[in-house]
Amino acid sequence: MESVTLAEMTEEVRRRVGENSGFGHTVKFDFGEVGKIFIDAVSVPNRVTNEDGKAETTVQVKFEDFCKISSGKKSPAAAFFAGRLKVSGNVGVSWKLGSIIGPERAGGPLDTE
Repeated sequence: MESVTLAEMTEEVRRRVGENSGFGHTVKFDFGEVGKIFIDAVSVPNRVTNEDGKAETTVQVKFEDFCKISSGKKSPAAAFFAGRLKVSGNVGVSWKLGSIIGPERAGGPLDTE
């Protein structure tokens, strides 16, 4: 099966976040060499880009792990406790991310295997 690209995942996250998620925070997912996904859910309409903007919370995770978490194939808590996901800044914000980008927000999970 095909791998998901950063552009495809960015578009999926953009769709899940929508124009006004009510989330009210800025979050950056840092995938290292692969790139970043930046969510600005403070401004309305909400913005999802690949910018390296300043965020309230930064989540460092391998892109493959993020795709699995996003599709529901991997638990974010398990990835965190295994050291595969690191959070800096406002850690409390990271626990709320499922409400805007979790697998339950998917129209059809992206297949990452």
